[in-house]
Amino acid sequence: MPGTTVRVSESTHALLREIADRVDRPMSAVVRVALEEYRRRLFWSLADREFQALRTNSEAWQEHQEELAVWDAAAADGLDSENER
Repeated sequence: MPGTTVRVSESTHALLREIADRVDRPMSAVVRVALEEYRRRLFWSLADREFQALRTNSEAWQEHQEELAVWDAAAADGLDSENER
């Protein structure tokens, strides 16, 4: 597989090697999994930050609540869900 080089400190390399050895996976696989986990955590952290900012803006929060009510009403349209059939 073609790749590229990323420079890391010796301590980071040693830690990466230790984890790779423990899970019996290539270091590149460990990095890939770690980055995916970090990406997901970052996504939810940023989403939470934006949601908290929304809640501090009373006008925007009220608009959000009104929009949720519209969607909740659509869910109560009287149609059977697929799980209830």
